[in-house]
Amino acid sequence: MQNPIEDINVDIAVELGATVMPVHQLLRMGRGAVIELDTLANEHVIVLANNMQIAEAEVVVSGDAIAVSITELGKANP
Repeated sequence: MQNPIEDINVDIAVELGATVMPVHQLLRMGRGAVIELDTLANEHVIVLANNMQIAEAEVVVSGDAIAVSITELGKANP
């Protein structure tokens, strides 16, 4: 018999970084525009479950696939 908790869906997101820009700059962006983020290439990214930080990870690129490899679990926001 399957545990009912296993049927609960959780929204998982990975926060690569953030930036602040004026709306007029955002409105001028088109396809292929590049947005610089505040995260460096070697830094860990944040893994969120239902908008709560649950882990840190590294970005992994394999061919056309982009994924994350969890490096630290239980990393929660205060």
